[in-house]
Amino acid sequence: MKLYTRRGDDGQTDLFGGKRVSKTDLRIGACGSVDELNCMLGVTIAFCNPQSMRQILLQLQHELFELGADLATPLDAKIKISRVAQTHIDALEKFIDQATGQTQPMTCFILPGGCELAARLHLSRAICRRAERDAVDATTSIELNPMAVTYLNRLSDLLFAMARWANVIEGVADVPWEQKG
Repeated sequence: MKLYTRRGDDGQTDLFGGKRVSKTDLRIGACGSVDELNCMLGVTIAFCNPQSMRQILLQLQHELFELGADLATPLDAKIKISRVAQTHIDALEKFIDQATGQTQPMTCFILPGGCELAARLHLSRAICRRAERDAVDATTSIELNPMAVTYLNRLSDLLFAMARWANVIEGVADVPWEQKG
């Protein structure tokens, strides 16, 4: 099979189920942001030494791939795919509890940063928030799996918690926000 199909040369792309839409379609924008997040998690994994954290991030990459398929498949499509469900949200919340259990309670707002792994996780979190906004934006004109938005919201919380955990592992303090003036 060739990598190129030439089907997108006219500015259109295929949804799962066969419908063609513009590459500027809000659904495609949300898929693109999820893909960008998945790529950033790949970069983050490349710099991640703690095996427990690597395993979580790798699992998240697989789930984001499924989320992209979920977003790219109309709810009424005949094709059957794995959709994001409450079990995915529950697993994210379990990971959040695990990560926050490794850190001290927050007493102030913190800036993105600390060790390199934490900084990459914070950047992943910011990309995740954009993907969430794009998915919410898409819901204004098309019907999407509502669990997709919930998943992205919870995932951004997990990435924040993991960034703090990474700082603990590396012995680096979180960077507190200091209000000026």
